[in-house]
Amino acid sequence: MALPLFTTAGVIFLLFSTSSAQIRGDNLATCNMNDGFGKYCPTTCGVADYMFRYLPGVSEDLTSMQDQLELIANLTDGADEKITYMKDSTTSAQKSSQPDPNYRKSSSMLDDVLRFEKTILSQEQQMIELQNIISSNERNMGELKKLALQLQQKCTAPCRDTVEIQPTTGTDCQDIANKGATTSGLYYVKPASAQAQFLVYCEIDNFGRGFTVIQRRRDGSVDFFRDWIQYREGFGYLSPDDTTEFWLGNEKIHLLTTSSPIPTVLRIELVDWEGNKKYADYNMFRIGSEADMYRLTYGYYFGGDAGDAFDGFDLGEDPSDKFHTSHNGMQFSTHDKDNDKYSGNCAQQDGSGWWMNRCHAAHLNGKYYQGGRYSEKDTGEYGFDNGITWLTWHSRWYSLKETTMKIIPVSRISAGGGQQTGVKQFGGLGDA
Repeated sequence: MALPLFTTAGVIFLLFSTSSAQIRGDNLATCNMNDGFGKYCPTTCGVADYMFRYLPGVSEDLTSMQDQLELIANLTDGADEKITYMKDSTTSAQKSSQPDPNYRKSSSMLDDVLRFEKTILSQEQQMIELQNIISSNERNMGELKKLALQLQQKCTAPCRDTVEIQPTTGTDCQDIANKGATTSGLYYVKPASAQAQFLVYCEIDNFGRGFTVIQRRRDGSVDFFRDWIQYREGFGYLSPDDTTEFWLGNEKIHLLTTSSPIPTVLRIELVDWEGNKKYADYNMFRIGSEADMYRLTYGYYFGGDAGDAFDGFDLGEDPSDKFHTSHNGMQFSTHDKDNDKYSGNCAQQDGSGWWMNRCHAAHLNGKYYQGGRYSEKDTGEYGFDNGITWLTWHSRWYSLKETTMKIIPVSRISAGGGQQTGVKQFGGLGDA
């Protein structure tokens, strides 16, 4: 660890120290492919190894600093004695009854001594401050050593580069729950038209319902400004404890929503920065194939207290607002593959892949803004509402804290007797 040096009065001190004439429908005129799905290592052995390599060098530096401080202290003591001697000698000369030919020279020397004394006092204060820094660092080192020991104890077992994957498999998470699985976690699924199985996070509730999660936003730790291939394949990280952010992948969502003759319900769950929770459900939800640019379609809004933002939103500024911000029937767009209805590129301007119109009333893959509230000046080059928005709940300048998109067969919802009963039972989960 290199430390800067400076010299004062011969003593060495160590110191720490992006437009178009066309109006957007939402009226705002004014990678790597290497993200490994399923890769997860919860251990921190490498941190402990690094700290143990780091500790000897720091200890040597602290010892050297302590030695030099002692040397400085000895020099200062000697200077203090010299000052006292010179002051006493000068005072004695001033009191002498016989004129001293060196009297004027002594007075000048006394002034120099006083200035030197002030310098010594200033340097002593710097030494005290340095000593306090060293003491603080020693305490920090003690904490680091204690943490290193704790990490070492945690690493007595071999490091694991894999996570626990539940043994049950099925066509989707509901099929897995039907087979008796009761634990939420990572499972392999293989829809009927899929060529191979793939990993998903299954959320299995106390009623035996298995939701397949296709999107999760929690803390902004994953950047959702990705290209077409990344959105097709999926990105982010799946974790068995469901603490991470991810996009499952358009191809996988397509397979999950088109392989079964039973319609799929999309549930969207939202959390704002005040802790409030709302939801929206869409029946007969499906994502088309890549040949159709992963087009989003659904039969109807199934219910929920978040409102139907997928149907568009009337901003009160133009009669076409609602039509130009609806999402049903829209193809998927990314910054490198523009499939929206706008002359510009909504995905580029709003920083995500999404089913853009001109441009959106719902935007759950938007930029993550800590605290929720943001403005045009916070959005960079384009100045458009690029946050995580759901306009039938919060305004376009409020970015949500957490979002979840998950799917389940409609038969599992309405199994309790009738559509309305099914809606009520399903909706009740949103407040759990």
